[in-house]
Amino acid sequence: MAEKKRKRETLPSKPKKSRAIAQKGDKDNAQANIVLLETQILESRKHYNNIALLIAALRDQDIRKGDLTTAVSLCRVFSRLLAAGRMTKTKDTLNDEYIIQQWLKERYTEFAEIVLTSLREGGSENQNTALTLLMRLLKDEASHLNSTEEYMWRLGLLPKIVRALVEYNAGEEGREVFIERYLTEFDDIRFYTFTALSEVLSSYDPPNATNTAPINVIKLLSAVEAPPCSKEKLSNFYLPPLKKLKHSLYSLTAHKKAAQEAWLSLLRTGLPPAHRKTILSLISPTIAPWFLKVELLMDFLTDSYDVGGSVSLLALSGIFYLIQEKNLDYPFFYKKLYSLLDAETLHSKHRSRFLRLLDTFLASTHLPAALVASFIKRLSRLMLHAPPAGIVAIIPWIYNLLKRHPTCTFMIHREVRSTETKQQFEKEGMDDPFNMHENDPMHTNAIESSLWEIEMLQSHYHPNVATLAKIISEQFTKQAYNLEDFLDHSYASMLDAELSKTLKKPPVIEYEIPKRIFTKHEIGTPLQNSLLVKLWHFS
Repeated sequence: MAEKKRKRETLPSKPKKSRAIAQKGDKDNAQANIVLLETQILESRKHYNNIALLIAALRDQDIRKGDLTTAVSLCRVFSRLLAAGRMTKTKDTLNDEYIIQQWLKERYTEFAEIVLTSLREGGSENQNTALTLLMRLLKDEASHLNSTEEYMWRLGLLPKIVRALVEYNAGEEGREVFIERYLTEFDDIRFYTFTALSEVLSSYDPPNATNTAPINVIKLLSAVEAPPCSKEKLSNFYLPPLKKLKHSLYSLTAHKKAAQEAWLSLLRTGLPPAHRKTILSLISPTIAPWFLKVELLMDFLTDSYDVGGSVSLLALSGIFYLIQEKNLDYPFFYKKLYSLLDAETLHSKHRSRFLRLLDTFLASTHLPAALVASFIKRLSRLMLHAPPAGIVAIIPWIYNLLKRHPTCTFMIHREVRSTETKQQFEKEGMDDPFNMHENDPMHTNAIESSLWEIEMLQSHYHPNVATLAKIISEQFTKQAYNLEDFLDHSYASMLDAELSKTLKKPPVIEYEIPKRIFTKHEIGTPLQNSLLVKLWHFS
């Protein structure tokens, strides 16, 4: 029988050499291969295909957690290619050379988009690295590419960087680094960031856009301090100085105009109340100094006033700043301020802020006495239904106003000289001439009234309120009270103050503990029923 032919044992085939860097061994070998590919690219044009390999490896990495060593290597490659003029067309550039340049520009654009994605969606460490790489590429582009200056700023990398920082909420770390290292440091970055933000907001579609875009724009804009005092201060530039000395980058007016347009673009987006409050609080310290025409803020402020509540108060604060500092005319300011004094004012969580601003608004000694008297009288009436913490803040404020406007002291001491009128008042009393429902503070007749409400508060159940209310009945020897000592009181703080007092003598209490409180004692016992049982019947 013929012997069967013995089959040759097949040896395991060697794995094919992968073109992807991630499959070339462990991390150290991968980094070594990245360095090798980078070195080959810079040594000879025949290794330009290594750029595609590096980009492919970068795409395969997790941009949220991955190592950006490949991105750093590619950044060095493109920076050196730009510096060497390998991506710039000249008169002597041949057709084959031009094709290579176009291919390099396509790979460069592809690489920049990957890094922008890392800036938008990466972790905090990756965001910092991505931003640093993009800003370096921006500088290299401006230094070595034969592009116009306006193209580099308006159509280059900076608008894409700003859009990535604004439209994606994951870029918080990147925004902070951009603000600290670039936006607040360099005049040209600040100028063209204003322009980029205006363009981003011009295409903002509220129904379909992310809710984080407006608040991210607010973070960037509010980080910019007051404008330079003169155009000579515009000297710290990130990119090389421009050739045209009359460029808008050297004009302080142009900088303010760009900032003004960025803020106005933001205000046109229809902000929710939370964002509106943030902007209103920035009107005087941050926004108004950048405006060439501060009257452009009036529409936003008046619309904010119509929202109501604390938003209205902040809107009036901005209007008051424009009246005081920018000489804007707003004749109905105090009428609108007076309309905010309602039953909820002293119960609101914004009570302290309201009273601080109210004290600022009424600080001038040139205000009409009838106007000041209306505010005093209305708040006195509101105190009758206010919590103790609100009352103890209002009484010192009224004291200060009476000291500031002595004409209003008739409200606490007005002698009746006619004997007949005095007898009639003692017999029948008098009607308060103050009209609580009048909206105009100049026509409430408050100056003809009296502060009987404060005298009633001298019998308040809370001892601190009763004691404080008595300062109106005493001589005004104190120049003024510091309102900050009273504004932040609450039920908890007043209770703690009572509990921490050192008693000079023990309080009077019942010496006999009652056995029953809500029910009657049994017939025949010598104990008396409690007052509650005598007044009410509990079944």
